[in-house]
Amino acid sequence: MNRSRCEALDAQDPLAHKRAAFSIPEGLIYLDGNSLGVLPVNVPARLAEVAARQWGETLIKSWNEHGWFHLPRKIGDRIARLIGAPAGSVIAGDTISVNLFKLLGAAAKLNPARRVILSDTGNFPSDLYVAQGFRGLMDDGYALKVVEPGQVMDAIDESVAFTMITEVDYRTARLHDMKAVTRRAHDKGALTIWDLAHSAGATPVQLAAADADFALGCTYKYLNGGPGAPAFLYVKSDLQDKVRPPLSGWWGHAAPFAFEPEYRPAPGIIRNQCGTQPILSMAALDAALDVWDDVDMTVLRRKSLALCKTFIDLVEQRLAPHGVMVAGPRDMNGRGSHVSVHHPQGYAVMQALIAANVVGDFRAPDMMRFGFAPLYTSFTEVWDAVDILARILDRAEWNEPQFLARKAVT
Repeated sequence: MNRSRCEALDAQDPLAHKRAAFSIPEGLIYLDGNSLGVLPVNVPARLAEVAARQWGETLIKSWNEHGWFHLPRKIGDRIARLIGAPAGSVIAGDTISVNLFKLLGAAAKLNPARRVILSDTGNFPSDLYVAQGFRGLMDDGYALKVVEPGQVMDAIDESVAFTMITEVDYRTARLHDMKAVTRRAHDKGALTIWDLAHSAGATPVQLAAADADFALGCTYKYLNGGPGAPAFLYVKSDLQDKVRPPLSGWWGHAAPFAFEPEYRPAPGIIRNQCGTQPILSMAALDAALDVWDDVDMTVLRRKSLALCKTFIDLVEQRLAPHGVMVAGPRDMNGRGSHVSVHHPQGYAVMQALIAANVVGDFRAPDMMRFGFAPLYTSFTEVWDAVDILARILDRAEWNEPQFLARKAVT
């Protein structure tokens, strides 16, 4: 592998034309789309139109005239195609944490005789925090059982009410076999909740084919919805009218503008809405999803794995003498679309790398994490990123006070 070979791969890339749909600063190698996707070029104009004309001129009439009220459902259907779900099974809104709480309550009500929530150490800590809060609120014997990712299958037994698993490990990129885990859970009488934060827009998720019960995810990573963009929530079709959301807000009411004093859940996925949704953020997300309309997820996955393998190969060829070790599975089909590497001074090295216009992020205690967004990341950028990283390590450029000092966000 050399830079010329990377250039040749870029020339053959069927997704290369998609890069023009994104606003990427000149000279920046951005490998952090797994934390915050870059700005699609059409979003600012959509935001300006919604703010200046719809909000500024049409005002409250926009709820009807511009479809504000139905936007969460419209966006949900657009996301559904990307995660292997049927129309009418996904709703956009709120945050992952809020949606997770809703689904924890829903799953608990559907499996009331059991009290074990099963998760693993690869789950994003915030999910575990929400589950801990839910457990404390219920105060009736619920237990949160956390095992190593490789132990999940064996840990699913007749005591488990539901699993709460992030499909792609946020650190190592280890990819769970959703279909196998879900089958095992159902065989043991348990339900499944899947967090797709590092899957949606990065891997060809197949919720319906896997028979998953519930799922949720964010849209500010690979889907490029913007910082703090609305999350989404999925409920399997045959469970939708059985779900009783613990956060029963007026947007989930069967007749929200009847203003009845008692809650009546709307049919289907709509009942999982709670309060009024952030329309400016919704509009930005809706515009960001335009770029996905003609994307074949199989093609996307092929490029994703090729980018990851190129990076891993280059890291091992050039950086092993510096104590850099690749984390996660070596079977490429068993990982998501990011690669983390261990280094004793990982934080400082990442800060030096960012200063050199190669942006990744850091996860404690020693992981440098690099995300590969197939719609805009090139093979040449992968080569250049490793080349710059090698220079930083060769010259110990990371060993400077400004790189060693910890910032609030890593």
